[in-house]
Amino acid sequence: MSEKNDLREAVRERYAAAAVHVAEGGTACCGPEVTEDDGDFGGALYAADEHDRLPAEAVAASLGCGNPTAVAGLNEGERVLDLGSGGGIDVLLSARRVGPTGKVYGLDMTEEMLALALANAKKAGAANVEFLKGTIEAVPLPANTVDVVISNCVINLSTDKPAVFAETFRVLAPGGRIGVSDVVADDRLTPAQRAERGDYVGCIAGALSVTEYRRGLETAGFSDIEITPTHQVADGMHSAVVRAVKPVTAAGATGGSASGPGR
Repeated sequence: MSEKNDLREAVRERYAAAAVHVAEGGTACCGPEVTEDDGDFGGALYAADEHDRLPAEAVAASLGCGNPTAVAGLNEGERVLDLGSGGGIDVLLSARRVGPTGKVYGLDMTEEMLALALANAKKAGAANVEFLKGTIEAVPLPANTVDVVISNCVINLSTDKPAVFAETFRVLAPGGRIGVSDVVADDRLTPAQRAERGDYVGCIAGALSVTEYRRGLETAGFSDIEITPTHQVADGMHSAVVRAVKPVTAAGATGGSASGPGR
């Protein structure tokens, strides 16, 4: 438990520092250095027209490994939850897609990121968004609250991924879906070999293998699971698009609900 708490605190400190850096005019990314963006992580994975419609600080604070809003298939009026919303780029893009009749929640454990996201939402004039402080392992929302869950290179940072999958399943309405960008490892790589390729807070050491990811989603109750690697970020490590559905026949919620300080 102590090691998990230490890792969570290291993640919190890393992304708090990233938020402060962006607020001071810098950039941030999920990769080895918070100040660089080499195209594998961060804002370079968004189209130029998406950049142009957002506050510069939201783009600079993009900490992801993909663009989940491009794969989630969002529709007018849908309710969306972004796990680990950071500076708010995916929340703001989602808000445009679901329109004024929809709603987008951004969840983050880091005070500095939440403050940055709120400022970005104000600059963007987004009225259909709400930012929540809490962990992705204990989402502070009731069961069956949202239609879509998105996340951008955050689930790999969790020290309790079964809890993340269970909470994601719980808050989704029956028939709801996930559209996630995350880092996955080839099945051939052991956890030790993954750690050799990058550290935990850099989105590498904590990544699941493709089979582990699929098994975790299946255990939580998801169906129609698709895990599609998109590009390599380290030897045997890939950014990937993850899709899955909560069956319409799903009875009730799984797991509990609690609020508390996760990215």
